[in-house]
Amino acid sequence: MKVISLRFLLVAVMLGGWEFISDRYVSAFFISSPTKIAASFWDSVVSGAVFFHAGITAIEAAGGFVLGASLGFVVGLILGRQQLLADVLDPLLTAFYSLPKVALAPLFILWFGIGLNMKIILAAAIVFFLVFLNTYTGVRNVSRELLAILRLMGANERQLITKVVIPAALSWVFTGLRLSVPYALIGAIVGEIIASNRGLGFMLSDAAGQFDTAGVFAALLAIMVLALVLNVFVKRLEKWLMPWKTSEDAREITV
Repeated sequence: MKVISLRFLLVAVMLGGWEFISDRYVSAFFISSPTKIAASFWDSVVSGAVFFHAGITAIEAAGGFVLGASLGFVVGLILGRQQLLADVLDPLLTAFYSLPKVALAPLFILWFGIGLNMKIILAAAIVFFLVFLNTYTGVRNVSRELLAILRLMGANERQLITKVVIPAALSWVFTGLRLSVPYALIGAIVGEIIASNRGLGFMLSDAAGQFDTAGVFAALLAIMVLALVLNVFVKRLEKWLMPWKTSEDAREITV
């Protein structure tokens, strides 16, 4: 409770200071003010625009997140278990990982058009490597001694993967998933800014095009709220798939 109170106090001080300096020391044209931003956000809520645009962005981000995370998990699992294949593909994967994914947006527009598919694929391309690298690392860090013992006991590859490798790598996988949430949003929003007439990215670019600073901040606020919702979803999924981790955390706090 004390931490929550301090958080609210910190936010209140920041917003109060922002409101105070707006148009006194810094022009509101550049930084707007919390009251104007709240009014702009409320107008978009009342009109339903923020829900419409947020829904489009959520579909794009969630679609890219699921697609990229699924591919990243599968590829990370396969390469984690097949070291020779991982060594062969390492230069290609490193080259693609080093490439700024946002730079692929114009190419994706040529390939997939300006609809939902382009934003989903762009978000998936960004998410893929974060989940892949964490999954690969988690699989490679599974105890070799444990795997050797289970092989001696007659376990086959499928049993090793389902009973040992995946459960042991889940912590790494969910680290990648949590890191991927904002990047999935980045992919969707960048795609909307470049080529779209709907979504929070479009709201952001449209407000900026009209020099509506309060509207820009209102769109950013909506993006942050959507990111928080997606993060809560990933945490709930982690709690459901890894109940033992929650128990361990509670035990550590008790100790």
